Amino acid sequence: MDDVRELKALQMDALREVANIGAGHAATALSQMTHRTIMISVPEVNVRALEEVAELLGPPDQVMAAVLMQMMGDLTGRTMILFPDASARHLCDTLLGRPEGTTTEFGAMEQSGLKEVGNILVSAYMNALSDFMGMMLVPSVPSLEVDQCAAILTSAYLNFGVEREFVFCVETSFQVGGGKDRFEGHFLLLPDLPSLRAIFDAIRLP
Repeated sequence: MDDVRELKALQMDALREVANIGAGHAATALSQMTHRTIMISVPEVNVRALEEVAELLGPPDQVMAAVLMQMMGDLTGRTMILFPDASARHLCDTLLGRPEGTTTEFGAMEQSGLKEVGNILVSAYMNALSDFMGMMLVPSVPSLEVDQCAAILTSAYLNFGVEREFVFCVETSFQVGGGKDRFEGHFLLLPDLPSLRAIFDAIRLP
């Protein structure tokens, strides 16, 4: 898969369009859940080697809340939704209808909320990819890990090894209500090798 770095602009546009469709569906679901208008945009989509993803996410010692899920069905692999600590707290306040700054720790209620958001986002992105490729994709039950960014990515690297080395990284930006404040997250798709090849075959447009 050495040609991953040579994806043409048209092919990256196809990936970005799939991500935007998924973001739109996720925004609708989150708005219904919180009874607030939530807009989700996708400023950038990258395809990187796993060991290079850290530079997209920020300092290695930055605390992240990561929602982890398995991708099953016609394509297999793993997904992660990563929120920087401040974004995760902001998101919890939004989900629970509390004033901004209320969340100081991730208790059971906050963890449940973050996992539900991760489930909504991953399901929306997977549905968009499923429609694009004409394949069935099914997400697993989400789990949550709160740790430093480097530790989370090291765990992912050790779990996948050299055969699952390329990652689709979707920058995801949230805006709540009519406010100017945004909070950021990243959706990572780590397909296994056969699934990676299938995705590249699907976007290898003429």
